Amino acid sequence: MSIKYANNNSLSAIDTKPSGLSGSAMTLLATETASSSATIDFTSGIDDTYDSYVFKFINIHPATDNQRFSFQVDTGTNTNYNQTITSTFFYAYHDEADSQAGLSYVAGRDQAQGTAFQDISDGVGNDNDQSTSGYLHLFNPSSTTFVKHFTVLTNINGGDNISTASYSAGYINTTTAITRVQFKFNSGNIDSGVIKLYGIS
Repeated sequence: MSIKYANNNSLSAIDTKPSGLSGSAMTLLATETASSSATIDFTSGIDDTYDSYVFKFINIHPATDNQRFSFQVDTGTNTNYNQTITSTFFYAYHDEADSQAGLSYVAGRDQAQGTAFQDISDGVGNDNDQSTSGYLHLFNPSSTTFVKHFTVLTNINGGDNISTASYSAGYINTTTAITRVQFKFNSGNIDSGVIKLYGIS
């Protein structure tokens, strides 16, 4: 394999990339803003245009203290949001006082062929400065051959002023195309926050 060089060594003079380089791009498809919202729903834009989709959560703030953020999906024009999920969930945490830290698997937040909403964060505090941010990556939701894999990373500052990075992943056990995604807290409204949907090419 040979190294590709620009024709001159000044980056400011480069107006095209060297041949042989490739990469992916994120295209913003939709932005939803919560305001005392029971759910945030994406009911369009998820199709076979892109191989994968990323949802970015920005300062999602619950109305009720210590609530877990979650998601579910559905097919076609269905709105039951009860597709079958097998998943895993663990988190790492550290508090402001440097007195608590750890890494834990949480069996109560995974699913084994369950149809509930999938937890994607630990409990989020509702103090004015508390929220969760992160992303959900959904792979090839339009496939009619394979199940639909997902990975999620969120970080919260919780009710006890603890930073918790939650990791969840799994698959939606259907070979029917996924067309919509819903987000909510396990109790209470989404007081504020933004979710952006991107297509990945």
